[in-house]
Amino acid sequence: MISATLLCSIVRTRLRGRTFLVWLLEEDGLDVLSDVLRAVRLTGAIYFDIHARHPWVAETPPISKIGANVMPDFDHVIAFHIMLDGWCWAQLDNQSEPPIRLESGDAVLFVRGDAHYMSTEVGRRSSPNLDMYYRPKDRTLPFVLNEFGGRGDESRFVCGYLGFDSRPFNPLLGALPGMLHVKSASVGGQLTHDLIRLALKESASPSAGGETILSKLSEVMFLQAIRQFVDTLPPESTGWLSGLRDRYVGAALRLMHGRPSEGWTVDSMAREVGLSRSAFADRFVNIMGTPPMQYLSSWRLKLAANLLEEQRLSIAQAAAEVGYESEAAFNRAFKKLVGVPPGAWRRARAPTGA
Repeated sequence: MISATLLCSIVRTRLRGRTFLVWLLEEDGLDVLSDVLRAVRLTGAIYFDIHARHPWVAETPPISKIGANVMPDFDHVIAFHIMLDGWCWAQLDNQSEPPIRLESGDAVLFVRGDAHYMSTEVGRRSSPNLDMYYRPKDRTLPFVLNEFGGRGDESRFVCGYLGFDSRPFNPLLGALPGMLHVKSASVGGQLTHDLIRLALKESASPSAGGETILSKLSEVMFLQAIRQFVDTLPPESTGWLSGLRDRYVGAALRLMHGRPSEGWTVDSMAREVGLSRSAFADRFVNIMGTPPMQYLSSWRLKLAANLLEEQRLSIAQAAAEVGYESEAAFNRAFKKLVGVPPGAWRRARAPTGA
């Protein structure tokens, strides 16, 4: 069984002179990213631990067919795969992007929920078994699949899912490509690989808590994927992730996320970040693609939606918590963004029988 003390000891292993915990939080932009991931309820799960022999192929259907079964509490689901031993090719079903070769320790994420397949031969296909995709009630994850494929060289990989909210506002979704390749050589890549292997070994014991540990490690892997992708963005790139690393836009995002209920104006934010009003407004729109006050409004409404759904605050209380002085103004803004009034949103999201 992995104790909390042992896990923390492993996680504090130094990486290039920095601890793993510091690595996760050291960049200013990651504080905003962490804030968003908390708000959208990022949750991971490793479903399959597959031991295969060459030649083999594993085909995953589109998330539209299995998402409600594997991550039923979320409206957006990402499939991911991590190679523990061996290698394979990962490719989209529609072949809109070239195949990616995964080596031991690499991971790949399919952000849009597209059908895809992994195999030891490019183009080799199979038919997915939809009955495999369900959340077990009488046992813990992952499912272990042995004797998979042929009789050649051995491979081992894990498959899982990340679920989170896409509505009413999730700035991360549009900032990521359809496929994300996380290389084991990246900072933290090998450590996460080793931790997952250890958790799989220990999860054979029903009391090990391995499913929870694997869940958290898959979330860390997602952070690694985003970090690696940000590092590859050219200086002139635009979008939410580019905004995180921009000196002025990033500072404004930290203000909005750190003090969302404050009475911000474009003038006050510009003064805080050290730009003129016009220079700040132009820079924010050019990089983010939306005006700063529109972004702030969307973020406030996301926070309010969480308060309505999770804390069951009244509409007036939720509005006040995120900086709205008028419940009527909050209702109008919420309906404009979401399409329905906040009361209807909460009723639709309530558990059956609530």
